[in-house]
Amino acid sequence: MGWKKRTAVAIVLIQFVPYGKNHTNPPVVAEPRWDSPQTRELFMRACGDCHSNETKWPWYSHIAPISWLVTYDVKEGREHFNVSMWGDQRKNRGDEAAEELREGEMPPLVYRIAHPEARLSEAEKKRLTEGLVRTFGEKKEEHD
Repeated sequence: MGWKKRTAVAIVLIQFVPYGKNHTNPPVVAEPRWDSPQTRELFMRACGDCHSNETKWPWYSHIAPISWLVTYDVKEGREHFNVSMWGDQRKNRGDEAAEELREGEMPPLVYRIAHPEARLSEAEKKRLTEGLVRTFGEKKEEHD
């Protein structure tokens, strides 16, 4: 069997791996008190797929191995910060949100490439950053 045929067989077989197939969103338990509807809209547009229980699962999130990466990223994002689980102190790192956005760490480049709606203009980024600070506060510097 040639390498092309082996590759095709492998691609078909990995579709049967059960990880990355469950695309049901857990219920929204509670949300923060957003400073404005605009902040919430910008957040959900740029961050909500990974940091809420309102993930929109694109077509490619159903095809392995991409589905594995998308599922992992959503799981990790929700574990670090989830606006749909507000009140659960383990998931309330809102004070870091503005800093991560300001520093360009969020949303990640690979996410912005695949999701043009998450590419915020400078004005939108500024409004979202300011709204996140008003909603969640600023991260306090830790001293020794």
